[in-house]
Amino acid sequence: METIQLNVQGMTCGGCVKSVTGVLQKIPGVSSVEVSLEQNRATITYDPKQAAPAQFKQAVEGAGFSVG
Repeated sequence: METIQLNVQGMTCGGCVKSVTGVLQKIPGVSSVEVSLEQNRATITYDPKQAAPAQFKQAVEGAGFSVG
């Protein structure tokens, strides 16, 4: 397992945190997701044989937020 942190821009409330958490948890190979509204950060633990950071970025952006 590997862990990555993404800086997520555009989150303003708990609903945003739930949206980001939900889209990331749906990606096969993701074992845990922790999203911090205060730090604008998502911490993802995943199996690199099943998932890749590019998928995380695409999922977050697809939910209406930006990564950077």
